[in-house]
Amino acid sequence: MSLELTYLAMYGLLLIITILIQVMVSASQHGLLKLLGNRESLNSVGVADRAEKTVQNSVVAMALVAPAVMMLTLANLSTPGTVLAMQLFLTARIAYALCFIVGLKFFRTVCWMVGFLATAYLYLGLF
Repeated sequence: MSLELTYLAMYGLLLIITILIQVMVSASQHGLLKLLGNRESLNSVGVADRAEKTVQNSVVAMALVAPAVMMLTLANLSTPGTVLAMQLFLTARIAYALCFIVGLKFFRTVCWMVGFLATAYLYLGLF
């Protein structure tokens, strides 16, 4: 398994942990019974809202980075640059999740940019 795939798997684990945190925070705000029912009229605020948005953004990031990693691996195009890009991506996404949930707007944006640019670099590595 390539290092890029290993980092992608780590990001998948981070996403699972982020979802679990989001569920726990939402359960403490709304109660578990409301979470088990229809969520259409459920409006989260504060940390619960930020945790939901963190999960949504993280799923989008996974949808963008996973194809690039898969194509790099299948084409055997792993380089020190693509490994570094995945390391930066993973580190940035960990920091992003923490900053978003805690509410650090400026640092959250910087972390998002680093992760996005690392993803773009992976796609450039295909050419």
